[in-house]
Amino acid sequence: MNESDLNSGKRVKGFIYIIIIYIIAIFISLIVGTLLNSLHPILIILLADISATLFIFVISNIFKNSSFYDPYWSVAPAVISIYLLFNSLSNNINFLYQIIILSLVLIWSIRLTYNWARLWQGLDDEDWRYTNLRVEKGKSFWLANLIGIHLMPTIVVFLGCLSLYPIFSINRSSFGYIEVIALSITLFAIIIETVSDQQLYQFIKNRENSTEIIKKGLWKYSRHPNYFGEILFWWSLYLFALITELSFWWMIIGPLSITILFYVLSIPMMEERNLSRKPTYLEYKESVSKLIPWFPKKKTK
Repeated sequence: MNESDLNSGKRVKGFIYIIIIYIIAIFISLIVGTLLNSLHPILIILLADISATLFIFVISNIFKNSSFYDPYWSVAPAVISIYLLFNSLSNNINFLYQIIILSLVLIWSIRLTYNWARLWQGLDDEDWRYTNLRVEKGKSFWLANLIGIHLMPTIVVFLGCLSLYPIFSINRSSFGYIEVIALSITLFAIIIETVSDQQLYQFIKNRENSTEIIKKGLWKYSRHPNYFGEILFWWSLYLFALITELSFWWMIIGPLSITILFYVLSIPMMEERNLSRKPTYLEYKESVSKLIPWFPKKKTK
């Protein structure tokens, strides 16, 4: 058996583990949700969400690989949307409207999960950020792992998913031009993220060495177009919530939290890593917009 076959076998084994773990996590969240069915749906989702996260945290510690949590970001919103749909079936809600929103979330979820899966190499493959944090924190890594890698993103995604509640709980008798605009923005966000991720994947697959920088396609106009698409997706869900009922304006905490997460944590970490590993990244950084796609200040080499 050659090295390629061994690596393929490790990946298959890893994905089997991940699938089983996430099925159990969803099952645990369903049990928690059932036991707490007298509470408000938003509180049920929060507690069920945390219970599933804690289970994955325990498993990630057993395997010493925090990347077990990575698919959670894209899987949880799909599960939450399906729960809200079934929870509203007896409330005489516009079913077509709900199905359209659910379809958008599922398209986003499946696409993003697939993008993670095609890059993950198996049980021994852990995100470099977690590996660095593991070294930096030493014996206290478990706490940073629990709060920073597992619970904090879960809470942020939960806040983003708040926008789904009014969509699935308040009846909309029509689907007018405002909804079409929101739908278009959502699709645009998914397309932006899909195209940029695909361009990055092809670049990594074909580059000659790890110091090269992607400067083509959407990456010519934004240093992080995939993050731009991701952030825009969550703001589009918030727009749907506002359209449904203006009194839910406070749910802006969701997309705002996600924007802050990317802008204050994710992007600076990627920038620092790229500056330390890619000699020409500083020139690229000075020319190309950080997040929102825009024309470069000058032609990069």
